[in-house]
Amino acid sequence: MVSDGDAGDAIEMLRRASRTGTQLSGGLIIDRERVSELTNDLIVSQRNNIESSKGSDNESARAEGVAEKNMSEQTTAESKRESKHESKIESTLGPEITGIQIGSGQAAQCASLDEHRAQICECQKCPLGATRTKFVYGVGSPTADLMFVGEAPGKNEDLQGEPFVGRGGQLLDKILGAIKLTRSEVYIANILKCRPPGNRDPQPEEMEHCFPYLKEQIAIVKPKLICSLGRISAQALLQTKLPLGKMRNQWHFYQGIPLRVTYHPAALLRNPNFKRGCWEDMQVVEAEYKRLTS
Repeated sequence: MVSDGDAGDAIEMLRRASRTGTQLSGGLIIDRERVSELTNDLIVSQRNNIESSKGSDNESARAEGVAEKNMSEQTTAESKRESKHESKIESTLGPEITGIQIGSGQAAQCASLDEHRAQICECQKCPLGATRTKFVYGVGSPTADLMFVGEAPGKNEDLQGEPFVGRGGQLLDKILGAIKLTRSEVYIANILKCRPPGNRDPQPEEMEHCFPYLKEQIAIVKPKLICSLGRISAQALLQTKLPLGKMRNQWHFYQGIPLRVTYHPAALLRNPNFKRGCWEDMQVVEAEYKRLTS
């Protein structure tokens, strides 16, 4: 293809030859009519080059526009998928678990756990308030460096108003003794303060109303280390839907506090094979507890 600059030079040369009838390079002499024809051909060629260039530019612009549109559509689709995923998590764990701040914010107004308990112990925000025998708040040292969190009270806890007092609680006491601690030296609480009927898993609405109370307890106690007992407790504290097996054997953090996940004592009673894994978890907890408190 002839460049625009070469075509322009040739046109000018042919025009001069047409006017003067002079000899071109190579000794060839052509008449004015032929010069005119060649000149017109070059002009057409030059115009075609320009149009081709414009077409190429337009094609590039269209391609860029299509690429931008595809990218925009892809971003929108990804945003919709993320939103849908968050909605699924929220429908299972409740809005607090996905980061929406709810709750009474009473911890900031309470100087002690006793004061906090007095403010929430008559709670009737969910149906469990009408079926409970006793409100199960928590037990242990109000200044504990190590805090254990379970999921909900069972039958014995509901009758006595204290967490982990049944067979699972007795096993927890033995676990504490194995790492040279007692119930009075740690703090123990649950996600729910009232027993779910039949010891079923906590429902999203129940956790939505009750989980903020646990957050307020943690804020008052200010533990240096948290041990989550069971899947539901860990999922709530870590804002995740991961299974228990994928949360164990690693350190997590709840609002900057180191957190370790292990089996719920009731699970150990149902499946003794889990005891070895729990003991390994507790050895790690013990070592970190000593490091943080030494």
